[in-house]
Order: sequence, then C-alpha cells, then structure tokens
Amino acid sequence: MELLVRYLDRRDSLRSIMTQDVIKEESLRDDLKYYFMSPCEKYRARRQIPWKLAVQILKIIMITTQLILFGLNNQLVVSYKEENTMALKNLFLKDYSGVDEDDYSVAVYTQQGVYDSLYHVLDQYSQLGRLSVGPITYAEDEDGSLLPLVVCKEYYKRGSVKPSDDAYDIDAQLETACMSHNPKTANQWRAENSSFFDLDFYRLVDIKITFQLKGINLQTVRSRELPDCYAFFVTIMFDNQCHSGKVKIFLDIDALSSACRDWKISGTAQKNTHYLLVFDGFVILVCLTSAVLCTRSIVLAVRLLQRFSRFFRENYNRKVCEDDQNEFLNGWYVLVIVSDLLAIVGSILKMEIQAKSLTSYDVCSIFLGTSTLMVWVGVIRYLGYFQKYNVLILTMKAAFPKVLRFCCCAGMIYLGYTFCGWIVLGPYHEKFEGLSRVAECLFSLVNGDDMFTTFAQLKDKNTLVWLFSRVYLYSFISLFIYMVLSLFIALITDAYETIKNYQKDGFPLTDLQKFLREQKDFPVVEESSQPDVEPGYSVFCCLKRVPENDDILIIS
Repeated sequence: MELLVRYLDRRDSLRSIMTQDVIKEESLRDDLKYYFMSPCEKYRARRQIPWKLAVQILKIIMITTQLILFGLNNQLVVSYKEENTMALKNLFLKDYSGVDEDDYSVAVYTQQGVYDSLYHVLDQYSQLGRLSVGPITYAEDEDGSLLPLVVCKEYYKRGSVKPSDDAYDIDAQLETACMSHNPKTANQWRAENSSFFDLDFYRLVDIKITFQLKGINLQTVRSRELPDCYAFFVTIMFDNQCHSGKVKIFLDIDALSSACRDWKISGTAQKNTHYLLVFDGFVILVCLTSAVLCTRSIVLAVRLLQRFSRFFRENYNRKVCEDDQNEFLNGWYVLVIVSDLLAIVGSILKMEIQAKSLTSYDVCSIFLGTSTLMVWVGVIRYLGYFQKYNVLILTMKAAFPKVLRFCCCAGMIYLGYTFCGWIVLGPYHEKFEGLSRVAECLFSLVNGDDMFTTFAQLKDKNTLVWLFSRVYLYSFISLFIYMVLSLFIALITDAYETIKNYQKDGFPLTDLQKFLREQKDFPVVEESSQPDVEPGYSVFCCLKRVPENDDILIIS
C-alpha cells in the first residue's frame, strides 16, 4: 500500500513538473511569436496600439518638414554669401570677366598689369561707399575707428638673376613687409609710401591684401526671419611663386554671421521665429520618445534571447546559433536610435541658429540631413513585412558579404590605376592633377561619363605620354566596364534569383522557426559526440557544420 502511495505521489509530481515545463515552453513560444509579429498583427492579436509605428510616422513628417524649412533658410544664406563674393570680385579685381579662370580669378602678365591691379584694389576700397549697391561698408573696432586695409609683400631676402648667363644668386630666406591703408587718406598714403610699391619681381613671392567689411542679409525678412549681420574677411593675393611670367590673383572671403546688436523691425518676423523654436522643441520631444521606445524594445529583445538560449541549453543541450541571435538584435532599432540622436543634436543647433547664438549652418545641415536620410531608410523595415517588398532587403542581405569582398579586390586595382594616372598623366591632363580628381575621373569613366572629353583633353606634346595614356585609358575602361562591373551586377543578380527561388519553394527553417512552428526535431548535441574540428557557421543556416562544407549556402 505504501509503495502504491509513493508511486502515485511520484507520478503526480512528474505530471506537475511536466505541466510546468509545457506551460513555460508555451509561454516562451507565445512571447517569441508576438515579438516577431508586424505592428498590424500585434494589434489584431492583443489590441495593443503600435505606438512605435505611430511615433515613426509622426517623426518622418516632422523631421522632413523641419529639414525643408531649414533648407530654404540655408539657401538664402548660401546665396547671400555667393552673390557677395561675386560682387566683391567685380569691385576689386581689375578686368574680372565674371568667371574664375581655373582655381584663380584673374591673371596678369606684365609689370604694369600688376601695378594697375594693385592700385585698382586700393582705389576701389577707398570709394566703396559710393560704388557698392548693397548694404556693405567698412568694419569698425570697439572704439568706432575704421579697421585699416593691410598690404603685405613677401620676397626673397637677397637675389640676382641673369638668365642670359645661366646664373643666379638667391637667398631662400623670406622676408615680409606690411603697410596699413586708411580709406579716408588713400591718396596721401600712396604718395608717402611710394617706395613700398617698388617691386623687384624676380624676388617677389606674393602680395597679400587683407581687409574686413560688414554687411546685413536683408533678404531673410521676406521669409519672416530676423536678418543676420555679417563680417566679411577679404583676402586678395597676387601669387608669383612660380616666377613663370604669370601672376595669379585670388580673392577669398570668409563670412561670419552674428546677431545684430541694434535692430528694430515691424511685422511678424519675431513671432515666426518663436513658432519655429516651439516646432523644433516638439521635434526633439518626438525623437526622444522614439529613442526611448526603441531602446526599450532592444532591452526586451535581449531578455527574450536570454530566455530562449536558456531553454535550448536546458532542453536540447545546444546553443542558439549566431543567425538566430541576430534575429533578436534588430539593427533597425539601432538605426532609428542613431537617427534620433542626430536629429536631436541638429534640432538643438537649429534652435541656437534661430536664436542667433550660433552660425554653424553647415554642421547643422550635416546632422539634419543625415538624420532625415536614416529616417527614410528606416521605412524599409515596415515594407519588409510584405513579401513582395521584402525582396530588396533579403537581396541586399544575401549579396552584401560577397559584394564587399569583391569591392575590396576591385579596389586594389582601382587604387593602382589612380596612383599610376596621377604620376604619369597629372602634368598633362587637368583631370589627373590630384589624387582625388583622378579617382573622380576614373569613377565617371566606369559609369560611361565624359569619355571622349577625357581622351581629347590630353596634351599631345609628348608622344610617349600620349601613347601611354591610350593604353592606360583603354585598359581601364575595358577592365572595369566589361569585366568588373559585369561581375558586380552578376553577384547581385545571383542573390536575387536565389531569393526568388526560396520565396517560391520556401525558405529552410532555422531552429528558431522550428520552435515557433512547434516542431520537435532538434538534434541534441552530446558533449562527447562533438567533432574535434572547430565548427563554422554559415551566414544564413543555424546548424553547426564542418568548414569543408562552406560551398553550401542556405538562405533564410
């Protein structure tokens, strides 16, 4: 009788343990199924509102609107700087044609031309108030005095050159002499310092003229924003470093914007600025909410992965494979969090710019532009829930490792052509003058752009270089267009065809998918039966295998 009682108790305890294990397994399966559902499926399953989806849709609309508003304002700023640069070039550069010659603005070839251009700058600067049609004038210091124009000439300390005798005597040490110019005493200043302009051209290296101007960007009033005050740091340089008989003249401008100290404006410009600040603050709030929700999802996914790994280890004595682990660690959430952080930083910078505390338009543009790019790329995640739209994501995922390895190999050849073209063709072709320009030229050739111009622009004064350029260009175009580019496309096409076949015939099931479908055919791996060889893992398959089977690729 006692034996029967013990047996019944033991059976009940075993049933209780088995029941608990079944409940635990079903609970884990339900949580996994719910985690991998789409937002619409989650709503139908538990009537839970997809807050993350709603926040993402709202964030896309707001960030895109914010970007457009900032872009329109930034275009006004950029156009103001560019048009002022063009106006100053026409004012201060003698015989400026309106178009820069290569990387410089004007070139002169005679001594009288240098003197005329130099005096032209000084005369125009003295008459700036009567010549300029824009709101631009001389800069002042804190005491209200006009900041002077500074002329500096740099020349060799000592030297004599006799080309007829093939002789020269040069002291390579450079000396600099500077003079200040007050616009109110222009004529007197030039007469008193006439010796400063007695130039020894064989010793002269360059002449640099620097001055500062002030201006106000009034066109922003039309967009209901407060105008900015600008300080223009102008540098005009006469470059004679080559001593080739050609003096290049450059005009560079650094524009620095700031809030005007004393201003008065009627209308709605100030109110519009307040509305924009409120809108930017709301964008920051939405991005913070999105980042918190995505961080919470990542934390929940990590906990769910730990439960699933513990279950597999306890019941099947196995580890969860790397690809199944990656299913839990959702890269889309990381992308959304990064885009949220960039949008928050960009919005803060934009608010500072609106409040006239900062002038970093370019930095703000980078943050806002990158965040908007990532936000729109993140939309692909929701399109991936539909089978027809999911082809792009699966094809990119399958082809990316192969394409990356292929690009590394092709990149070595590309770099070789880049260095070779720069050192050989650089002195004879403007598209090969620098490494970056060579890389850009070759990339355009790969895409079939500007081919005839690249061939035709080469100077044929050197027959050997001309012949080498033909072999160089023909070999590069033939190799990269007919072979490299074709293989690149073939890799992507092969991955696409593989995905299409799997969508038609069905994808191989991983351990995670089998568990979700309540299949029990998990091979239990005993410690003693494991091979001595270190197992490898395929990119898409969850089963352990020996490296010799690497030629088999299974895509899920």
